[in-house]
Amino acid sequence: MLRPESSYDLFIVLIIISLVFIALAKLLFEKRFNQFVSVLINSSYLKIYSREQKFLDLFDGLLFVNLIISLSIFSYITYQILIEHIDNTINFIFNLIIGIGLFILIKVLLERLIGSLFSIDNLIDKYLFQKTSYKNFLGLALIPINIILLFSIEPNKYIIVCVVLLLLIINIIGLITSFKSNLNLIKREFFYFILYLCALEIGPYIILFKVFIVNKV
Repeated sequence: MLRPESSYDLFIVLIIISLVFIALAKLLFEKRFNQFVSVLINSSYLKIYSREQKFLDLFDGLLFVNLIISLSIFSYITYQILIEHIDNTINFIFNLIIGIGLFILIKVLLERLIGSLFSIDNLIDKYLFQKTSYKNFLGLALIPINIILLFSIEPNKYIIVCVVLLLLIINIIGLITSFKSNLNLIKREFFYFILYLCALEIGPYIILFKVFIVNKV
């Protein structure tokens, strides 16, 4: 049994909130949303909207809310199956939402700061927009996955590992696309970009892995 029966209401409410924010994104930015949903197979969305990106973007903000909620639900399921059972579901979920949201926001701010310090603002801004787009796409993909894992099938470690691998593949496709589209800029600032990758793309996830996985084994 993955969770107590009483916690279903919480997941239903969170999924509805996610769907409301996605609906708002589609309602307010219908053309952009329709282009966005094909970002994995068509890079035209990135080419068009990378030129119009803003520091505070309402469209990305609406999808970001869904991302942190969907990612928190999936992280909860994964933690329950792979690590240990959680009795206080509500507190754990809300701690995940706050933690994941702060982690992503702080990471983006640090990335922009590093870009300014290394004088590679244009490269980092474009790269962050593309990375954010693929992360928001992952948030969309997680909605049906979460619904299936919560209300349809009983998840086990093999299913969780398969889903994690699928999400990693999508993320890798996004990273490769970003690197290819910024190849000339990366070549010019290769040393600084490698420092950036080590400090803010690889380092934080190694720390999280050690804190939440290794220490629990």
